[in-house]
Amino acid sequence: MTIQTLIEQIVFRPTKLEDNYVFKFDVDFEELYFYPEKGATINALHFKAKNTKGIILYFHGNKDNLVRWGKIASGLLRFQYDVMVIDYRGYGKSEGERTEENLYTDALFCYSKMIEKHSPKEIILYGRSLGTGIASWLAGKVNPTKLILETPYYDMHDLIGSFVPQVLYKNKLKLKFRSYSYLQKTNFPILILHGTSDRVVPYKSGKKLYESITRTGVLFYTIVGGSHNDLSNFPDYWNEVQNFLN
Repeated sequence: MTIQTLIEQIVFRPTKLEDNYVFKFDVDFEELYFYPEKGATINALHFKAKNTKGIILYFHGNKDNLVRWGKIASGLLRFQYDVMVIDYRGYGKSEGERTEENLYTDALFCYSKMIEKHSPKEIILYGRSLGTGIASWLAGKVNPTKLILETPYYDMHDLIGSFVPQVLYKNKLKLKFRSYSYLQKTNFPILILHGTSDRVVPYKSGKKLYESITRTGVLFYTIVGGSHNDLSNFPDYWNEVQNFLN
């Protein structure tokens, strides 16, 4: 196994679902399919808020599928925004060749479908973990109203370097996810949330991303003691997201 293959297996950890799998949630939702190109299918869930203020397009982390992420993303309904969350190629019911470029173009395709029904001013982008790189790329393209990044990384090289000696992957890493470069020439508000005890995406990587965006309108909130998957257990997380959305 090459170092490149090993890294991709670490970065992408999907769980497949049968095509006839029936999602069940305690809130109002609709299952959708998008077809960005021949041979590619993107499965999505649209959670619906009452008296909605707009819609949040949510890009999830690197594991599992919409069974897990639908439950997590739908928690944002409390802020009276609809939530759309998509599964990447090879995750859940989504199909097609998965490359970094395809993740980006799929995100843009799904966004283009959203603006058929929503004003761009109503759309907020949200990325978590792996999804922060995708959300950052898309934000750099479409200039959203707001962008929220939960447990983000500076770029994939920086993230992998926290766990693997550079000599093993230098000049061999196909995955780039250069979040820092996508957000340089932007002007929309950004909220970054990161926990000090994150062992998956180190706190220092998220802080490095924040410090690379040298302009006003970028907020970095530290959740002391927060790890990678528990920020929503902290009241500060919800308070900061609410303040930012309002």
